[in-house]
Amino acid sequence: MHNQAAGFILIVDDNSTNLSVLSQALKQVGLKVRMAMDGASAINIAQQQSPELMLLDVQMPGMDGFETCTRLKANPLTQGIPIIFTTALADTDSKVKGLSLGALDYITKPFEEQEVIARVNVHLQLRQLTKTLEERNAQLEQWTEVLEERVTERTAELSQTLQDLQRYQLQLVQSEKMSALGQLVAGIAHELNNPIGCISSNLAPAFEYVSDLTKVVEFYQQFYPEATSKLEQTLGDIDIDFALEDLPKLLNSMKLSAERIKDISISLRNFSRSDATTKVRANLHDGLESTLTILRHRLKAVGGSASAHRPAIEVIKNYGDVPDVECYPGLLNQVFMNILANAIDALEESLPATPQIRIQTAFIDRHAVIRIADNGIGMSAEVQQKLFDQLFTTKAVGRGTGLGLSIARQIVEEKHQGRLSFTFEVGQGTEFAIALPII
Repeated sequence: MHNQAAGFILIVDDNSTNLSVLSQALKQVGLKVRMAMDGASAINIAQQQSPELMLLDVQMPGMDGFETCTRLKANPLTQGIPIIFTTALADTDSKVKGLSLGALDYITKPFEEQEVIARVNVHLQLRQLTKTLEERNAQLEQWTEVLEERVTERTAELSQTLQDLQRYQLQLVQSEKMSALGQLVAGIAHELNNPIGCISSNLAPAFEYVSDLTKVVEFYQQFYPEATSKLEQTLGDIDIDFALEDLPKLLNSMKLSAERIKDISISLRNFSRSDATTKVRANLHDGLESTLTILRHRLKAVGGSASAHRPAIEVIKNYGDVPDVECYPGLLNQVFMNILANAIDALEESLPATPQIRIQTAFIDRHAVIRIADNGIGMSAEVQQKLFDQLFTTKAVGRGTGLGLSIARQIVEEKHQGRLSFTFEVGQGTEFAIALPII
């Protein structure tokens, strides 16, 4: 079975008889043939039409077969054309030279027709297989590129999905936390309101009663200076003068305590405002003050005044003229709480001689800027790189979840289109800056 090549075979020989013999033999088996009688013509045809195979005579005047082969193999357009040398030279050196130049085979003269056809068919089949392999390789490379692109796209999609999932998890944690906190605080504030109201409303008449009773006692002392022995003994046991002097002080102290509890109740309600669905205009200073009120117990000295383990933390406030911000106040209060609580933790760990937290607000470039700084020991480079990572915490087990600052950044940057950043200096403390756009 003969190979029906789609292209043609180029026969190169300076002898017309050889050309005729080879041409006839190949045409008889259905192969297309073109002929050239010198190397230059062969190179020209090969460059323009690229034959499937070339039968190249070695001994030709001018440019011989070896030189023609060298030039063909040096040209990218023709270097892939299979070459079979046809020659009367049967010595080993000539064959080695031809094969070293890139030829595939040798056919010796005089020609044996069946041998020529058999060798040509073998090399045409090899040529076809080589082309098929090259096409398959090209397809494989193309498929590989497509697969790599799809893998890259899929990896990016999975990465985005993971980020969305993590963001959604943070939102769930934040939502559940704020919901539970809001219900708890609202319940506590509601329960406090009743006894606070009762105490507050009864203090005024109590003051009046005490005043009236004091007048009555003074009247008796004035008009009945000589009391019976039993009354004198009773008045001596009671120390009526001290009681009359100290009772208004006790009532004033109770009044101040009731007002303090009322302030705490208001701060709790302000801190836990449930407004996650709609933005409202709010005063940021109110949120800061509510948060400080709730954290006031942590600002006090630890260990007693004489031998304090930690002195009281001084809060230095420098509030600027900042307009109300359209925001979610309850969520921002959560951010303030997290940053301030972290500042207190940092001061408790570093124990500076005079622990301080500085809070500064300002209106800059249509942004409300809140800066909260401590004078602790700052943080290491490793900590600052992971500071906003989920589940990263420097606190002991059970004291931190590693979600606080991640949620804070999400609240500021995603919920309010603001920016949460920090600066630090080792040994000098850390400052967090919150910038919120004001529309």
